[in-house]
Amino acid sequence: MKYINRQPAFLLSEDGTFLEGYSIGKKGTTTGELCFNTGMTGYQEVFTDPSYFGQVLIETHVHVGNYGVHKQEYESPSAKIAGLIVKNFSRIYSRHDAVESLDSFLNHNNVVGISDLDTRKLVNLVRNKGAMNCVISSEVSTKAELKKILNKCPDMNGLELASKVSAQLPYFFGEPAAKFKVAALDFGIKKNILRQLALKGCYVKIFPANTSYEELKSFEPDGYFLSNGPGDPAPMKYAINTVRQILEDDSPLFGICLGHQILSLACGVGTYKMHNGHRGVNHPVKNLMTGKSEITSQNHGFAVSNDEIRKSPNVVVTHLNLNDQTIEGIRVRNKKAFSVQYHPEASPGPHDSHYLFDEFVNLMTKQETITL
Repeated sequence: MKYINRQPAFLLSEDGTFLEGYSIGKKGTTTGELCFNTGMTGYQEVFTDPSYFGQVLIETHVHVGNYGVHKQEYESPSAKIAGLIVKNFSRIYSRHDAVESLDSFLNHNNVVGISDLDTRKLVNLVRNKGAMNCVISSEVSTKAELKKILNKCPDMNGLELASKVSAQLPYFFGEPAAKFKVAALDFGIKKNILRQLALKGCYVKIFPANTSYEELKSFEPDGYFLSNGPGDPAPMKYAINTVRQILEDDSPLFGICLGHQILSLACGVGTYKMHNGHRGVNHPVKNLMTGKSEITSQNHGFAVSNDEIRKSPNVVVTHLNLNDQTIEGIRVRNKKAFSVQYHPEASPGPHDSHYLFDEFVNLMTKQETITL
């Protein structure tokens, strides 16, 4: 493959850090919140995860793009990241079933990126100073002009984004003759979550994020599911109110990531924006019910308040992050409702957390207890 001429690109972060690299993906300008993922593989799944909507992603692994893009590894129909930052970017790939290069994928998904940066320096910046906005451009080169563009980028704190990535109309996943019917609220649901539910015998109807409880109930589901998604959960009053109605009905309920935060808010336990979030495939989590630990995949910038949950008479902590003691799982007292902050459908363990889908199925078979 003939090597192509590289076009300069520039990055400016909110704290004034100004760096020059080379353009990858679409030529243009983009803004978003800086975050980093520590996984060594799985970039395609990460880039298409709707939970990353509005974020400019730093890949900490030094080589990105070397195995191309595979048609089975989309978590949603298109890329959702706002921008991409890498150290070494490979336009040449080696994988027998890959269908295109990562550069081609970024181009037709309109993702602006930059390569040849010191990603270790940028990760240390985010770790020390916290998540902040940035701008990447292969069109604008001066710090002053980039600053004007950056000033228009909204703060992630208080930003409701789930409705921007949610399905606009209901759709189905799985076999209609499956044993269980599940109504899923789509805040940015990953395809692999739907695969896991289907494997457990669920026929899933996926509803837009702002669907009313009455419409969800009209499907006559055996249980309800709250998906992952981007942005701040606190402004999502529409979803919080719907979950309160599900809890009042005492139906089986399972939430993941943003869904976990929504369940907590529905129970009166607040959330907060983390210093830099958790994004990677090696986060150790302890199940407090069994004493066992799990290696988990995570992607979140908000978390459930440790202080508020201690004061709650209705919420029990079931899982803790062993790195920083943040809340990773809860159940609701006297209800058939539980949630986790991490992604049990992913397989870094490789199957440490799949039991959570079994727990959901157990609740739908009318068992009255949550064992976790």
